[in-house]
Amino acid sequence: MKVLDLQCTSGHTFEGWFGSEEDFVSQCERSLVQCPLCGDASVHKKPSAPRLNLSASRQDKATGHQVTPLEVVAAPAAQDHSISAAWLALARRIVANTDDVGDRFADEARKMHYGETEERAIRGRTTAHEARELLDEGIEVLPLLLPPAAKEPLQ
Repeated sequence: MKVLDLQCTSGHTFEGWFGSEEDFVSQCERSLVQCPLCGDASVHKKPSAPRLNLSASRQDKATGHQVTPLEVVAAPAAQDHSISAAWLALARRIVANTDDVGDRFADEARKMHYGETEERAIRGRTTAHEARELLDEGIEVLPLLLPPAAKEPLQ
């Protein structure tokens, strides 16, 4: 297992685990390596000391949790990566517990507010103007940028 320090064009730094250098290059060519915060597929390696995970599992020194090669670590390595990691975990929880209504968000929110359909937690896309109109109507909405990594399963 090869662990690389990566950075997107927005400057977000994160770790990626790959079977080999060839795996990294191949996944980059297919736009499979993306920043976990902004989804940018323009990722490059940062200079770093090589770290290889050669055992079937190991114990994380910081948390004491067992880490296996199947677990993907993509927490940003910024000064306080715990905040970014917590944000990504929260975003994944939001995705797991809401229905994605896509571009029908404003219509679905209004139907729920006016009792035309059963209330449920939804997420989707709308314009800033429509979001303001929903708020003016007393419909509680929260504009939230969910990182693309939150919408995908861990690999």
